[in-house]
Amino acid sequence: MRAARLVPLLFLLLFIVPLLTHAAWWSTRGMADDWRRADWSSAKLLPAASIEPEATVHVFAARVGRWRGVFAHHSWVVVKEAGASAYTRFDVVGWGTPVRVNHREADGRWYGNLPELVTEIRGEAAAALIPRIRAAVQSYAYVTPGSYQAWPGPNSNSFVQHVMAEVPELARALPPTAIGKDFREDGLFAGLTPSRTGVQASLYGLAGVTIGWVEGVEVNLLGLVAGFDLRSPALKLPGWGRIGV
Repeated sequence: MRAARLVPLLFLLLFIVPLLTHAAWWSTRGMADDWRRADWSSAKLLPAASIEPEATVHVFAARVGRWRGVFAHHSWVVVKEAGASAYTRFDVVGWGTPVRVNHREADGRWYGNLPELVTEIRGEAAAALIPRIRAAVQSYAYVTPGSYQAWPGPNSNSFVQHVMAEVPELARALPPTAIGKDFREDGLFAGLTPSRTGVQASLYGLAGVTIGWVEGVEVNLLGLVAGFDLRSPALKLPGWGRIGV
């Protein structure tokens, strides 16, 4: 009986309260009410490609627009070969052909929201990974118009998670608010985490558990994630995302 009372209490504390408090905070922010009025310009997080001689790989994530920013981030991948005069950005969008190349600035704001750097690799290590990243982009399955689904996926985060699973040397986890990262079309999944450093069980990405050195410990319910990270100590909470180092 005591355990039966504990489960709804934990659900309230770990999922509902964080989500409601973040929604309250989010409502106080000034935001563009239309994508045409939003700021999509470079956040100046990357140097000009012309003055960056070495190969680089970056994964970025930024809050999505309007009320959906309460819940979710949008993520994308950026590469630049050694000596290249421009960055190449890969991400997935919800209109037209999903996979886009250089749809926005490499380090552009998303609906006015500043990107955060998920991971960065430079030099020879980046040069070795870039062909595999490009191959992973080409192998993404959901490329036809209409295949994008904001929830539970496949979406932009499903795409970046696919790339990171194909190139586990990226060795980082997407934010817990990257809804769609755990999407599984084939239903029940049990196996290794995308980083290959732990195990994961998932039902269509709607419910599941992840335990890994890179991913940390995550409990997923309807795309909302609660948990913690041991590698870089932090809490993971719905709405707020990762809170820690």
